[in-house]
Amino acid sequence: MKKCLFALALCIAATGQSLAAAASNDYPTLDRVEYVLACARDAAGPPRENIYKCTCVIDAIAEQLPYEKYTEYSTAANAFGIGGERGEVMRSYEHGKEMAGDFRKLQAEARKACFMK
Repeated sequence: MKKCLFALALCIAATGQSLAAAASNDYPTLDRVEYVLACARDAAGPPRENIYKCTCVIDAIAEQLPYEKYTEYSTAANAFGIGGERGEVMRSYEHGKEMAGDFRKLQAEARKACFMK
């Protein structure tokens, strides 16, 4: 009986841990890969080392930002690079500026934690 209770307790504990891990790992693999490739492409240094560091960065971001917010924030941040009238729509959107700023700050903190310049 004690063994059954112990096994049940282990299962419950493992489920709780896996639910927490799943919450921070809800980013689709394709989005993670795209982030890592773009990050590694733009980073200075050895390509293989950049892949490891950029993987660390997206993991750190995923721990802080749910996927739905990540898509909103990263889209806002990337839209500031669009030239002309299409980019002006986002640049004049106050909430978009806030989202982009928050994303850039989070990204900078993650890069620092992952030893990226």
